[in-house]
Amino acid sequence: MASTHLKYLSLGVLVFQTTSLVLTMRYSRTLQGDGPRYLASSAVVTAELLKILACIMLVFKEHSYSVRALNSMLRQEIVHKPVETLKLAIPSGIYTLQNNLLYVALSNLDAATYQVTYQLKILTTALFSVSMLGRKLGVYQWLSLLILMGGVALVQWPSESPSSPEKEQLSSGSQVVGLVAVLVACCSSGFAGVYFEKILKESKQSVWVRNIQLGMFGLVFGLFGMLAYDGDRVREHGMFQGYNGLTCVVVALQALGGLVIAAVIKYADNILKGFATSLSIILSTLISYFWLEDFVPTSVFFMGAVLVIVATFLYGYEGKPSTNPSRA
Repeated sequence: MASTHLKYLSLGVLVFQTTSLVLTMRYSRTLQGDGPRYLASSAVVTAELLKILACIMLVFKEHSYSVRALNSMLRQEIVHKPVETLKLAIPSGIYTLQNNLLYVALSNLDAATYQVTYQLKILTTALFSVSMLGRKLGVYQWLSLLILMGGVALVQWPSESPSSPEKEQLSSGSQVVGLVAVLVACCSSGFAGVYFEKILKESKQSVWVRNIQLGMFGLVFGLFGMLAYDGDRVREHGMFQGYNGLTCVVVALQALGGLVIAAVIKYADNILKGFATSLSIILSTLISYFWLEDFVPTSVFFMGAVLVIVATFLYGYEGKPSTNPSRA
């Protein structure tokens, strides 16, 4: 009974995190307000700092709230193992790029289109798992990847909505920028996720310690990116320009969301994750249409979204056990 409750709790947490992050990020990037808008690069840096602090608190809790044990463990695992720590530089840099790209994508795409298109990370993760980890995909997995590509193609199909030529050209240009950002984010997500998984399997370090290492490099890369891309604006108005309550919510969801998912994912099987993805897509579509009012679903989008949802479930289908049941 307790296990069933935990499963449903996991489903709720997964749906809430994936949906709320996308919707609040989209709303915060399109909200018209007084003064300068907050810098996406600053939000990424702040999220990394918050993630490091959260992971340190979790490690602190694991060591019975002993400052001496925490200090000893961090020195031993991070300072005294520089090679192991440096291995995290590659995925950390890619994750930092990905986090910045998500802000670019949601500044140019509505939440529903973004949610469906971003499921292409299933494809990139599967391909990197095959090439880097030597995993084998079954017939259902390959079929689901083909359905996934078809669904995303339908979602990105140009709609025949009447609008002024200037607005149509601007919208088209913005959508291309958003689409490119999502596609690059999908590739970076797939590679960094598989690379990180490989590192975790090769060592016995705590996942929270690994996240501290990731966050340290992410903080450095994020600061360099912020100064290089937004240096003038930071010097003029400060790093936290344009921050408000909504910005803080976005940063918290981005920083803590992944950690929450890592904590509950052991209770969520593939079917449950499929349900979470499907519910998240449906909720994003409804809220984008009724609340944000930046999206009008078409029959082609509906068909594409259904195909993506079907592909998500099919990819997690266990099938009958075989003599070599390896899968991604």
